[in-house]
Amino acid sequence: MILDLFKVIDKVAIVTGAGRGVGRGIAVALAEVGADVVCAARSVDEIEATAETVRGLGRRALAVPTDVTDRAQLEALVEATMAEFGRIDIVVNNAGGWPPQPLLRTSERAFEQAFRFNVTSAFLMTRFAVPKMIETAGGGVIINISSRAGSMVQSGFTSYGTSKAALSFMTRQMAPELAPKVRVNAIELGGVETDALASVLTDDTVRRQLEDNTPMRRVGQVEDIAAFAVYLASPASSWVTGKVFEIDGGVEHPAFTIPADPL
Repeated sequence: MILDLFKVIDKVAIVTGAGRGVGRGIAVALAEVGADVVCAARSVDEIEATAETVRGLGRRALAVPTDVTDRAQLEALVEATMAEFGRIDIVVNNAGGWPPQPLLRTSERAFEQAFRFNVTSAFLMTRFAVPKMIETAGGGVIINISSRAGSMVQSGFTSYGTSKAALSFMTRQMAPELAPKVRVNAIELGGVETDALASVLTDDTVRRQLEDNTPMRRVGQVEDIAAFAVYLASPASSWVTGKVFEIDGGVEHPAFTIPADPL
């Protein structure tokens, strides 16, 4: 059955940023297709709630409080996974983000922090997890959650957009070195209805602009991303690596823009 290729029965997945939004959606979706899930994020209550949902689906779960910008905590996340499950098959580097800010009001420190949050964290998680994947499972899958902000120019996104562009390109760079044992792919998200966009989407004018400028005429949903993550994590994509997929409702230009003051 072709549907069997989309199952990851008894695989172990680490999902960062798993407390809410896209990360939570991916964690739950992987559990639905058979994975045990390690839920990582800074908010203990949120990752415990995600873990409880995973357990409700009949799978094992572990909540590990983690700040992905802290190298030691990433190492501890991998160690906790190994101690609990004895293997790692899938890593979803989902934690990330950064608020828009005008270029000339962006400090050097803020620019570097955006890179650490969006790029360095995924680099380190891959470095720490891949040897364990090969040692315990013979191989595995890395999925990096990037953004269309990394491939579309828009005012106010120098830090976030540039760091996500780096994450997407890092995905392509890593893949040949880790193939064929470990596959590495990325998803560039469009506008997805999560807490990160909540304050914007409550404005009917902005929501309408976002929908009108998206060929599919709707805002993305967490399930749109989670379903694609299941594909990338599963044997259904066993011949796919080093690719960056745009899951965005068909946009080729920013669906809405932040006004920028002229110099």
